[in-house]
Amino acid sequence: MTNAKNENFSLQAELDETAGWDLDDPASEINLDSADDGWQSGYADEPDPEEPEELTVGMQDLAERHALRRVASLSTELEDISEVEYRQLRLERVVLVGVWTSRSVEDAENSMTELALLAETAGSTVLDAIYQRRDKPDPATYIGRGKVDGLKEMVQATGADTVICDGELAPSQLRNLEDRLKVKVVDRTALILDIFAQHAKSAEGQAQVELAQLNYMKQRLRGWGGNLSRQAGGRVGADGGGIGGRGPGETKIETDRRRINTKIAKLRRELKEMKGTRDTKRQERKRNEIPSVAIAGYTNAGKSSLLNRLTGAGVLVEDALFATLDPTTRRTTTADGRVYTMSDTVGFVRDLPHGLVEAFRSTLEEVADSDLILHVVDGSHPDPEGQIAAVRQVLGEIGADKVPEVIVINKVDAADPMVVARLRQREPHSVVVSAKTGEGVDDVLRMVEDELPRPGVEFEALVPYARGDLLDRLHREGEIESMEHTGDGTRVTGRATEALAGELASFAV
Repeated sequence: MTNAKNENFSLQAELDETAGWDLDDPASEINLDSADDGWQSGYADEPDPEEPEELTVGMQDLAERHALRRVASLSTELEDISEVEYRQLRLERVVLVGVWTSRSVEDAENSMTELALLAETAGSTVLDAIYQRRDKPDPATYIGRGKVDGLKEMVQATGADTVICDGELAPSQLRNLEDRLKVKVVDRTALILDIFAQHAKSAEGQAQVELAQLNYMKQRLRGWGGNLSRQAGGRVGADGGGIGGRGPGETKIETDRRRINTKIAKLRRELKEMKGTRDTKRQERKRNEIPSVAIAGYTNAGKSSLLNRLTGAGVLVEDALFATLDPTTRRTTTADGRVYTMSDTVGFVRDLPHGLVEAFRSTLEEVADSDLILHVVDGSHPDPEGQIAAVRQVLGEIGADKVPEVIVINKVDAADPMVVARLRQREPHSVVVSAKTGEGVDDVLRMVEDELPRPGVEFEALVPYARGDLLDRLHREGEIESMEHTGDGTRVTGRATEALAGELASFAV
């Protein structure tokens, strides 16, 4: 300990000498009272502390999410008991395992890379990864007995405390792997559910995630030791039996399953009420015949960034998978004044757990009921075609495959021009954009305006000057082809909705 103190003092002396300060010299003291009130930091672009920058909701959410981060490569255990004790949070150390069945080697590597990103988003450090070529996963251990022995050696060598499998494991597979590896085993579904639980903020989002987690957990309940013992009622003998207690009783695991079913029923009732509120808002938009545009796509493709660019929504933007879960809807207008809504939705991923699709069905209905889907694709991703196929599969599950679709190839500032050209050839109805730099945003807006449904009733009316409210609605809800101010009123021709055309019928010419 004495040597450590001497080293600390010598280090402090070196720092003082480097800085040019002598703590014993009074001349080296800093006089704060004599400081100039007009002090400047020397950075021309530093904001004035008296005029803080206005924070959007997304910036506040991002700051809150980054307020507490676990530090990588720091241990909570003492390496040497003679050293000073340092306590730091340590990230989970994981090993990834995959099974390659029918897809190509490139697809398998992309899937493992995505699994590594999911693991890091959930808060872990990836130490190593292996994948195996099989006709189908092993029904007992997912990867086979020989690979389990090799995986156990890898876990022991790396010091990993968790194994993550790139697939949904059966309860028996989870149990067998944990028994043989002696560490925690997590499958892809549980990993995605964990990320959703971290990022859900709204009451509806949290309830949807909890419902999916309980449905997943219900089939995978396990007990150890006394937790599996039967419950005995009334007076029992020394052996735990006694008269009236020798028959079959309810096991602890069945009690847990019953409580989970009760909680699931309660969550479904709450989500049904929330769905009613969402349906009411949707019906109000339909009654006013306001067109809606849904932004859908693969996770981390840039949907929230695009929404901010198009509408100035100010929602959270982060380079992470499933950064935003709660849908955001903003009202905006076209260049000619027509009003429509634009909604951001939860991102999709390969092999999205079916339980999540069911739990988020009320949210995903926003996509199915929209008039246009902006399908955002990450142009810089190694496999953008695979992303498009995965998203369209989920859109088909929720009944949104019949909605008109525009492919928006995002991140062209970082994409390979050859890849972008290939995508545009495969998807003729597409547009290129960079939500980061703003390139192509005007092209997206023009395409949205062209694809939005137009009012279906043609009209020609002479609107009295006293009915300025009708002209205002024509600007917002209809299309005006010509307008002329006369002595009797405003002569207007164009197209309007059925409801608005009915009100204009009395002024028709």
